[in-house]
Amino acid sequence: MSNNGLFTDGPKDFTPRVSSIPLSDVDSTRPGEGSVGDLVSNATAQMSSLFRAEIELAKTEIAGEAKKGAIGGGLFGVAGVIALYSSFFFFFFVAALLMIWLEPWAAFLIVFLVMILLAAVLALVGWRKVKKIGAPKHTIKSVNELKNLVPGQATKRIEGRDRGMYS
Repeated sequence: MSNNGLFTDGPKDFTPRVSSIPLSDVDSTRPGEGSVGDLVSNATAQMSSLFRAEIELAKTEIAGEAKKGAIGGGLFGVAGVIALYSSFFFFFFVAALLMIWLEPWAAFLIVFLVMILLAAVLALVGWRKVKKIGAPKHTIKSVNELKNLVPGQATKRIEGRDRGMYS
């Protein structure tokens, strides 16, 4: 650390860390010499410093955890891609197994038709799930209740938005 308090030397990569919470000395005034204003000012400055230090600590912890999560998510993505590509080999295996009893063209046709049928069934189930998506009823109810908090104000804003004034 340099004399002016900045970290200028060291590794180029960033390793977030908070080593201490910087607070000014609580006993900076002698008993009986400080006014109430000075005491309030000191307390406010110390609370502000403490609050900033807590935010820095939270940022540091979140940065480390986010890095772990990103690495884990990337590894899951790679595993999914590998599993997807390896499924081709499974279908070739099934076709080769069917070739024991059938002609090669018939074995591959059966595998193809089974795959198309499976895709169609999954698409149908997905379409039915998407079709059942409804409006966010609780949010709409909550927004409608907000209109009643300030009579006249909410309706003016909403009417203005309908006319394009607040969009």
